Amino acid sequence: MTEPRLNHVQCLDAQGLHRMAYWEWGDAANPRVLVCVHGLSRQGRDFDTFAQAMQGEYRVVCPDVVGRGQSDYLADPSGYQIPAYAADMVTLLARLNAGTLHWVGTSLGGLIGLVMAALKNSPVQRLVLNDVGPTIEPSSLARIGSYLGLPSHWKTLDEAADALWAISKGFGPHTREQWLALTRPMLKPEGGGFVPHYDLQIAAPFRAITPEAAKVGEAMMWAMYDSLRCPTLLLRGADSDLLTPATAQAMVARGPKAELRQFAGVGHAPMLTAPDQIAAVREFLLRT
Repeated sequence: MTEPRLNHVQCLDAQGLHRMAYWEWGDAANPRVLVCVHGLSRQGRDFDTFAQAMQGEYRVVCPDVVGRGQSDYLADPSGYQIPAYAADMVTLLARLNAGTLHWVGTSLGGLIGLVMAALKNSPVQRLVLNDVGPTIEPSSLARIGSYLGLPSHWKTLDEAADALWAISKGFGPHTREQWLALTRPMLKPEGGGFVPHYDLQIAAPFRAITPEAAKVGEAMMWAMYDSLRCPTLLLRGADSDLLTPATAQAMVARGPKAELRQFAGVGHAPMLTAPDQIAAVREFLLRT
């Protein structure tokens, strides 16, 4: 496997500046840019397989959202929220200077993409929302909250891979080799073993969300979704506990009237490593 290029961009926060890392595949001069943004506790290397499949047509850019992977951790954890993430992405897009911009976002990365696509004069021309929508099931949030931000230490890569698989079965079938490839970038060497490669404080704003605040956020997200004008593809794991069939059908019926593709044997969320998942996204993005 060829390795992606690692770059950084300086972004503004309440305390000063922080560096956001991004991984880049394909021709750095290609004006066709595909931005791929990962889920809540993940990082940009999740897209290695997908990016390699798309790098012939695009410059593929996979950021590590602040607090994850090779990006800086914030001094003030209250900055770990979608509006701040979107602001960082605006800075990244200014750096990329794309002629054509397409966006693929998994879970949190999809919500950031939804916010970006809803901005006035948004450069996002095609949007792929991977197993996420304006309405998120409380039971799914409770499941994620049961492990997010808990201190962990693993002695070996295999031990870490087993622990991460225990909370990631929704990602669908993966060979051991595929899962180890997805696990390695999630780990940071420490104390003769490994710890998670994200700031445990990303859990603080997540845990602080009240039911009332969640309802307000949901209404805002639906308003943004209804305002979208770009072609939109909605991916859903058929067993997803985060994106229900009812929410998916509402997204097909309103706003940009998303195309829906569902994948059997997968929950939250499809990892875009399986050939049928890659093919579905590729066909949508490259459609004339």
